[in-house]
Amino acid sequence: MRRGMLAISAAALLLAAACGNGSTTGATQSGEKGGDGKTIALFLPESKTTRYEAFDRPLFEAKVKALCADCKLLYSNADQDATKQQQQVEAALTQGADVLVLDAVDAAAVAPLVNQAKQKNVPVIAYDRLISGIGYEYYVSFNNVRVGEMQGQGLLDALTAKGTVDKGQIVMIHGSPTDPSSADYKKGAHNVLDGKVKIGREFDTPDWSPDKAQQEMEQAITALGRDSIVGVLSANDGMASGAIAAMKRAGYSSMPPITGQDSELAAVQRILSGDQYMTIYLDIRAEAEKSAELAVAVAKGEKPAAPTTVDNGTASVPSFLLDPIPVTADKIAGTIVKDGFYKASDICTPELKDACAKAGIQ
Repeated sequence: MRRGMLAISAAALLLAAACGNGSTTGATQSGEKGGDGKTIALFLPESKTTRYEAFDRPLFEAKVKALCADCKLLYSNADQDATKQQQQVEAALTQGADVLVLDAVDAAAVAPLVNQAKQKNVPVIAYDRLISGIGYEYYVSFNNVRVGEMQGQGLLDALTAKGTVDKGQIVMIHGSPTDPSSADYKKGAHNVLDGKVKIGREFDTPDWSPDKAQQEMEQAITALGRDSIVGVLSANDGMASGAIAAMKRAGYSSMPPITGQDSELAAVQRILSGDQYMTIYLDIRAEAEKSAELAVAVAKGEKPAAPTTVDNGTASVPSFLLDPIPVTADKIAGTIVKDGFYKASDICTPELKDACAKAGIQ
């Protein structure tokens, strides 16, 4: 699927975010229900990962408002608390939500919530994370196994270029075990790396927590020895920051290749400074806007055709899967900056002036 343009300015994001009350723990409302207006409920899982509050939420809200001026939007962030998310979903159903767009904290445990919605004839769209154990209307995400393969290939390419593939061990820091996307990333990475590198330590990181990733990396350094670690497969940018912090505390003068995902601003800057090797650029705008389009359509009783299906273990779910893009320093200008995900002025601090010039970012 072609990627949408990401013409997002910081000011536009702030304006869109201001549609709610600014809380990341409760529900906010925007729009006035009138005429044929429908109520659309969006549930995001946490706020530790920058993307959810900075991009997913405001982009989704803006698209809903553009498509349906008299729609009412209920928004909730569960702060990685499955019980809180259950309460939020049940509250939205009580408030008369016409469709649920659900990015589950624990995607393997929310089938009962989806069933509650089905009993009320409220359609469900799984956002970003595949819900298992029950059928529902749509799933919108990225090709997650491909994300892991790109991370694994990026790390393998970097180790090959440095001549260190067989000179030591790598550490693999995966995401939350309650997130099925994490299992897909993990599978993809192993598809590429198994049999080609030695895996010294491997972790599943609760809550995708950078702090816990830092602790895991500290454990790996203690167990394996600082000089034996030649690379780190981190499933996202936040955990990469934790791994890098641990390595700097351990006295690394330069970082071995480290992967990431989400193209967080700090990660893009780390790639330019040399602390992080690569990230995965996700077209969050396309994901959020496609989900908003589906939510509005489904709330009005329409059934848009999906280009593919995904087997969630119980049902084949109509799905929209977007393509990820691997980004190293030489690719930042032609992807992240070109699309307006960040402006050059956002990225290029005085300390990174020379690195930006070398990477063609202006």
